[in-house]
Amino acid sequence: MDQFKHLDLLHFVQQQGFPETDEAGSVGKYRALMFQPRLIGVIGVIAIVFQSAPLFLAISSLLWWNVLLPRYNPFDALYNALIAGPKELPRLGPAPPPRRASQGMAATITLGIGATLLGGWPMVSWVLQGLLIVISVLLNRKFCLGSYVYHLVKGNIAYANRTLPWAK
Repeated sequence: MDQFKHLDLLHFVQQQGFPETDEAGSVGKYRALMFQPRLIGVIGVIAIVFQSAPLFLAISSLLWWNVLLPRYNPFDALYNALIAGPKELPRLGPAPPPRRASQGMAATITLGIGATLLGGWPMVSWVLQGLLIVISVLLNRKFCLGSYVYHLVKGNIAYANRTLPWAK
């Protein structure tokens, strides 16, 4: 077995603010942490297809809720109730600051999309939607731009670079 099989998962989990995670525990933690982005992604695709300002604003509201009240994140509660509990997996707790920064970035972008759709600025909305798609693709490649930027802003440049999915 390749000794670096799950290193990219470990880097993602650590980038999200869980530095104590080891490579063995990274698979389960990664799956848990991706529950919210995957649900948001499905809702986001629907919002993009229908160009639904209310749906983008609802996504933004949920994400801002998670940022401001991380103990009451409905996605984490859903994960804990439907997946972690029945399968006796570790439960998700409140998001650490890097993860909340990422949620805040997504909340800001979706708020901008909803506002520009309501304001009749379709070109700006499309640019923001494109940015949201790029960030989503990166996230599915095990790179969280929001968390990475958080570490850079905090001055933890070496740590941020060590959490890149291609870092060995």
